[in-house]
Amino acid sequence: MSDDAPKLHIDSDWKAEAQAEKQKLAEKEQEAKAAGDDPAGGAPGAGQLPPASFDTLVSSLAAQAIYALGGMQDPQTGQRMIDLQLARHAIDLLGVLEDKTQNNLSEQEADVLSQTLYELRNHYVQIGNAARAQAAQQAPPPPQ
Repeated sequence: MSDDAPKLHIDSDWKAEAQAEKQKLAEKEQEAKAAGDDPAGGAPGAGQLPPASFDTLVSSLAAQAIYALGGMQDPQTGQRMIDLQLARHAIDLLGVLEDKTQNNLSEQEADVLSQTLYELRNHYVQIGNAARAQAAQQAPPPPQ
């Protein structure tokens, strides 16, 4: 992220939603461990991958979008980044998934995908509007 990139304030609701999504994933992983599932095919322990499932696929793409919208810190730098192009790509991939799986998902899977897309699209619009507003404030006034 360059120094001239917009700096945005991410509201606490957005942070809470991102944290709740991380918590859901952690709970699912704990449930799988408690049930004796070994999704990675190796010995139980740290570093296991979650089971390959529709929910994991949706969560993975949603996490990419949340990260690109500044909802999570970069683990290496500790900084948040805003990359609207990357966020849109992840959201668009979820849209393709929704289109291609129409009428082939359980009601629960369709609801998860639909709700995830709805929330991500709303956040994308909010962040995009905030970025444009901030850029307009930082731009020099037009010559008269």
